[in-house]
Amino acid sequence: MTGGSGDLGGAICTALAAGGFQVIVHANRGIDRAERVVQQIIQAGGSAQAIAFDVVDQAASAAGIAALLEGGPVQVVVNNAGIHDDAPMAGMTARQWHRVIDVSLHGFFNVTQPLLLPMARTRWGRVVCVSSVAAVTGNRGQTNYAAAKSALHGATRSLAREMASRGITANVVAPGVIEGAMIGAQFPPEVLKQLVPAARAGKPEEVAALVAFLCSDAAGYINGQVIGVNGGMG
Repeated sequence: MTGGSGDLGGAICTALAAGGFQVIVHANRGIDRAERVVQQIIQAGGSAQAIAFDVVDQAASAAGIAALLEGGPVQVVVNNAGIHDDAPMAGMTARQWHRVIDVSLHGFFNVTQPLLLPMARTRWGRVVCVSSVAAVTGNRGQTNYAAAKSALHGATRSLAREMASRGITANVVAPGVIEGAMIGAQFPPEVLKQLVPAARAGKPEEVAALVAFLCSDAAGYINGQVIGVNGGMG
């Protein structure tokens, strides 16, 4: 589970652990936060461990994944790592453009690609990418973020076609406005009522429930889909 130490990532890790998975909570530099998620899972009776590496760094990612694979194949990968660096495109720097795409898109490749053949040999696996409603509808100030997440949609749909005969599914979950540390400042109640038909922000647990379902046996025939969790935004 990349990006597993944040509000949404932690909720997804908790839901997966409740579903019986041994969860590997990934962080970039926030290993202490990842360890806290691990401890919460263990205290609730689940199984988890933490790992830290930069998904943009191909060599670091390869080393981290290789160490995990020494214990056997990883059956489920949830790509949640992503960053915002917002600006209107007319004023966006090249660094802002590349940095956001590097984490969301190149990070997806660096983490997922090494896991696929070991997963395929078991003939069962789940790949879930966490995207955004911005990739579906667009959003002012987020051409870089929308580009990165939209690219994930195409990559995931293609991967679904490549791996379906091996019992592996690949799907996208595209959240809308979800509660978190910055929700109050960015989306006050009056803005939410105008922006979201449901007139509220979503809860991390509502996204996590869908991710956990997509990772289950029951979702074995759902493949190559982009599923929104956005209160009716798009």
